[in-house]
Amino acid sequence: MALETCGSCLSCLLIPLALWSIVVNILLYFPNGRAPHAASYQLPNYVWYFEGICFSGVMILLLAVILIALECSVFHRCCQSESCNKTYRSFISIVLALLGVAFSGYSCIIFTLGLIQGPFCNSSGGWDYIFKDTAGGYLTDYSTWSRCTEPANVVEWNIILLSVLIALSGLQLIICFLKVAAELKRTLCGTYSVFVQ
Repeated sequence: MALETCGSCLSCLLIPLALWSIVVNILLYFPNGRAPHAASYQLPNYVWYFEGICFSGVMILLLAVILIALECSVFHRCCQSESCNKTYRSFISIVLALLGVAFSGYSCIIFTLGLIQGPFCNSSGGWDYIFKDTAGGYLTDYSTWSRCTEPANVVEWNIILLSVLIALSGLQLIICFLKVAAELKRTLCGTYSVFVQ
């Protein structure tokens, strides 16, 4: 019963998460709060995939707005029976929530791979991914972080922002799964009758 009641508020939770994903992803373009590295393309390749802006940002935001519109009682009737109308709306909500699972899941995977790969930075050997062969081991080996001389504090910057993005897309993934479960329960277990006379 709690899942059904919470189903309508789940879509609203996606909006702030999507907005935060956009803001945090934009911050990745300005290591240490400075713009020159973005202008000269001295950023990690995963930053240019725009996952936080497009997938866990704008796409999730659009899905949330559509889901909220579907939950409004003034939504256009698609068939004559009220039960039929609710069932179709619930089916569309399930499809949209599954798209949300795909978008947020993809973003979470890319952010995790970016965190494992490490930042693109300048070291004694020039600009490179100096931590790419550590398989994420650099995350706990703080003594190696000083190998990145430029941009300043780029390792900490990337670790913090990518961790936040992983958490945001992970929360979106959980919310979308809960939305699918709530709509399936509502449709299949009696709140909305699937079988219309």
